[in-house]
Amino acid sequence: MNASIIFILLIVLMLTGMPISISLGLTVLTFLFTMTQVPIESVALKLFTGIEKFEIMAIPFFILAGNFLTHGGVARRMIRFASSMIGHWHGGLGLAGVMACALFAAVSGSSPATVVAIGSVILPAMVKQGFPNKFGAGILTTSGSLGILIPPSIAMVMYSVSTNTSVGAMFIAGVVPGLMLAAALGFTTWFIARKNNYPRMDKASWGERWTAFRESVWGLLLIVVVMGGIYSGIFTPTEAAAMAAVYAFIVAVFVYKDLPLKRLPKVLLDSASMSAMLLYIITNAVLFSFLMTSEGVPQAMADWMINQGFGPVAFLLVVNILLLLAGNVMEPSSIILILAPILFPVAIKLGIDPIHFGILIVVNMEVGMCHPPVGLNLYVASGITKMGISELTVAVWPWLCTMLAFLLLVTYVPAISLWLPNLLMK
Repeated sequence: MNASIIFILLIVLMLTGMPISISLGLTVLTFLFTMTQVPIESVALKLFTGIEKFEIMAIPFFILAGNFLTHGGVARRMIRFASSMIGHWHGGLGLAGVMACALFAAVSGSSPATVVAIGSVILPAMVKQGFPNKFGAGILTTSGSLGILIPPSIAMVMYSVSTNTSVGAMFIAGVVPGLMLAAALGFTTWFIARKNNYPRMDKASWGERWTAFRESVWGLLLIVVVMGGIYSGIFTPTEAAAMAAVYAFIVAVFVYKDLPLKRLPKVLLDSASMSAMLLYIITNAVLFSFLMTSEGVPQAMADWMINQGFGPVAFLLVVNILLLLAGNVMEPSSIILILAPILFPVAIKLGIDPIHFGILIVVNMEVGMCHPPVGLNLYVASGITKMGISELTVAVWPWLCTMLAFLLLVTYVPAISLWLPNLLMK
């Protein structure tokens, strides 16, 4: 009964157009002060202890690193490298867009940043080459979502924080699914381009490829710094995030010289405001999670599902449907912070691996970023392509179907997520 009141209150507040973070906070406070005897001091204490986790520090650093790279011409060099490698295949520049998104995702940790950085460079070039606008828009909107699956990923840090799972293990687990999804999106792009005989580029010589690689190598090395440092145990994911921010600053300002020092305050300010927004959501979500646990909602849900005879197969199907529906009305960070602490205990009780469950949630978030009404990537891509949301929704459909098929595969083949962590972390 109490759980129903909590969710009804939250939905009503969200329907008024109130930001999700404030809706969460108000729901918790209204319920605690009108229906329970919880002292106000414990709420204040929970607010501070909830965001005391060391892993949360990684979020502002990854945002800062991503912003340095977005402003620092790294994307342009990655596109040139990707074009030289696979531009001569059917739909060459589109395929280069998928590959460039995958590479940029591995250094930025953010989907919207990937869409902006790669899209603003490659879309005008694709239109100039004679590709239909909707083809480029479909590729960029969906491939940009690789930013939260290919590590380092802010969404993975949030999942780890809300479920006490290892951030390092989540990062390692994201590598294979990330590469598989990039390949699947690339295949869809190639298939459509071949069917419609879209333009191809001239095959680059090995000399041109080497030049393009040499130009982009400083950006690509960030992947080695972050992932190599975590896997080898040199530093923790949080320290890796700080290293990434420092490295991205040096590359953007001193190596590529694309970011003049006078633009530095704006980059720092943008990163600070985005970090503050995410930390505010986290704070309120921690309170919401505390309320759910104190009211026994996850435990009751787990018991009910087991009594109904739900096995892992049925439970994972229900989770996918729930997360896809949530993706219609909320953005990824809010979904993870609200639903992960509720669903996680049920998954553990049913014997589902926490890392596999985390990857499943992240892939769901990717799908949610690419469909209306609140798909963040759709709005970002709309700004770049000057296309309406409904037109974009039709444009992304082939790639969205590919992502849904991949989601089913990841859900029921745990080895895709767990093979690499098991291999490296034994």
